[in-house]
Amino acid sequence: MQKAKVYLVGAGPGDPGLLTLKAKNLLETADVVVYDYLAYPELLDHAPVAEKIYVGKTAGCHTLSQEEINQLLIKKAKEGKMVVRLKGGDPFIFGRGGEEAQVLIKENISFEIVPGVSSAIAVPAYAGIPLTHRAYASSVAFITGHEDPTKVDSAINWEKLATGVDTLVFLMGVGRLPQIVEQLLRYGCSPEKPVAIVRWGTLPEQQTLVGRLDNITQLAEKEGIRPPAIIVIGEVVKLRETLNWWEKKPLFGKKILITRTLGQAGEMARQLQALGARCHIFPTIEIVPPTDYAPLDKAIAQLDEYDWCLFTSVNGVKHFRKRLEQLDKDVRALGSVKIGVIGEKTALALQDWGIKPDLMPQEFRAEALAEALKNKDIKEKKVLLARAEKARDVLPETLKSAGAEVDVIPVYRTVLPEANKGKLKEILDKGLDIIVFTSSSTVKHLADIVSPEPLVTLLQGVTIACIGPITAQTAKELGLKVAIMPRTYTIKALV
Repeated sequence: MQKAKVYLVGAGPGDPGLLTLKAKNLLETADVVVYDYLAYPELLDHAPVAEKIYVGKTAGCHTLSQEEINQLLIKKAKEGKMVVRLKGGDPFIFGRGGEEAQVLIKENISFEIVPGVSSAIAVPAYAGIPLTHRAYASSVAFITGHEDPTKVDSAINWEKLATGVDTLVFLMGVGRLPQIVEQLLRYGCSPEKPVAIVRWGTLPEQQTLVGRLDNITQLAEKEGIRPPAIIVIGEVVKLRETLNWWEKKPLFGKKILITRTLGQAGEMARQLQALGARCHIFPTIEIVPPTDYAPLDKAIAQLDEYDWCLFTSVNGVKHFRKRLEQLDKDVRALGSVKIGVIGEKTALALQDWGIKPDLMPQEFRAEALAEALKNKDIKEKKVLLARAEKARDVLPETLKSAGAEVDVIPVYRTVLPEANKGKLKEILDKGLDIIVFTSSSTVKHLADIVSPEPLVTLLQGVTIACIGPITAQTAKELGLKVAIMPRTYTIKALV
């Protein structure tokens, strides 16, 4: 039995990019993940094989009591499991990590602390508010807003906070905002002291309200500010006017649905999130091996008979390479064959394999590759086209008409994945700004998933983005109006 261990891990403030490398590595090897509420549940994708147990707490709703959480950690550790206790922000800053560590010590259970990026620091930064600044503040205090400021035996020294600290950061304090303001004013804090309340900090939904100590309560009530939010009080709040950066991102607050395969959607989501978007991944296609490997195996056995081998996608390269290696062959099998590709990403996939394509047209579509090959005098040349099981016939038919002998070999196929229609409805009900289609299959399969409801009805008011003209044509045939299509038909250009 492996030695039991519990890691008290900070998940960061919300933005998934702020998860530490150590936290990511631990999630990847964990047996059990005991986690709190996460603004991005996708963080759990780093723990694909772990048992995942939700113990989150929100205002007025506790899944488990703290004592029950403690007992759960003890139980899983004593089963010999490697446990990640994933907590929002930093486990030792108002995260009860210290209490949980004490319980583990009492039970003689080994543990480690993995600090996280605290919302106390990250949220003001994302609002353009530095907590210290040589011209404004040389001291900062972090205070829990859970404690009733009016209680007689308060652990908070309000007199010193009001006049002895330059910047005050209250966590979980929105519900007691009037009492916090009252205490600070009572003990000498200036009514004109700048105040910022940042809700959903570091996320695309971030909302920042700025006022003064004497009017912030009324402003917050008027704007309907609710938890989760952080309160920042001090002269540094004035700097937000010039340092605000996150809320100025080009896609800030936009809700985008990505329909690519699960394995390929992540990188696109990260690029869009870096621009301020909230991304939902809802794969409408899955890439699987071909129905029958026999045609591909035969082609691989006769590779030296071909003049050209054509790849139209990254998936084509990956699946061709995988099968080649399964047959105990390597890149040398393609030594005498010229290579043609569609798209920069396809070319890069080949370069990772040590192959530099002989031909890549500037326009990334089948018609352009066909024309480029015709200019290479392809008459009586033998061509291997490695592609999806179902695809347009324009490339092979054009080459055949030019006198080439073309073998169309399926190296993979796209299928409809198990789709959670309820999840899609939930995403749409919360509001969606943009949906991204990266192939005709993604459009057709989404239509199949929502059938019998017409896709055009479901996506009414949603901006349609397509990677290129073929995908756009498929969308138009289903009644959709395409608003976004890049001049270069790549994911990079689409983003």
